[in-house]
Amino acid sequence: MTLSAIDAKPALVVIDLQKGILAMPGGSTDDLKQVVERAAELTAAFRSRGLPVALVSILGDAPGRTDVSGPADFTPQPDFADPVDELTPQPGDLRILRQRWSAFGATTLHDDLQKAGVTQVVLAGVATSIGVESSARAAHEHGYHVVLATDAMTDMNADAHHNSTHHIFPRLGETTTTADILDKLQHAH
Repeated sequence: MTLSAIDAKPALVVIDLQKGILAMPGGSTDDLKQVVERAAELTAAFRSRGLPVALVSILGDAPGRTDVSGPADFTPQPDFADPVDELTPQPGDLRILRQRWSAFGATTLHDDLQKAGVTQVVLAGVATSIGVESSARAAHEHGYHVVLATDAMTDMNADAHHNSTHHIFPRLGETTTTADILDKLQHAH
């Protein structure tokens, strides 16, 4: 579970660490707080090196769906999609608003990363088995070197988290820790 290398141009993609998710019932667990802290460490490290940071937020279900899983009367608060304060959003960050499971689905993320010359994507956030895994699969399909900061992600379903981190992610990229990524960033050229 050690990262082999940091590319010359990696990007950090943080999935759904947003005010509306943390405000939901069960959204402010100790596990999630640690994930937010680690994601904040990663965002600070990427920004300090002038590397792209994409803060991805979910806005709701995909349009046209008839089997909506959430409450029919759900009306998000105005700040629902805003990144959590701990991530200290910056004007230079890529802000991606999505309605699909993947951060790449019907968004500008891939084009934005290509314009920036990105070859490697580091993923963190929630939920491991939905937004993070879907984004990891799409990043892999787009040809990025995929890195998964497994201690900077969580899922409300522990079995689903385990399945993603132990069975799916090793087939899509490299799984590692926040500390390992920070160490490799510090020693990168």
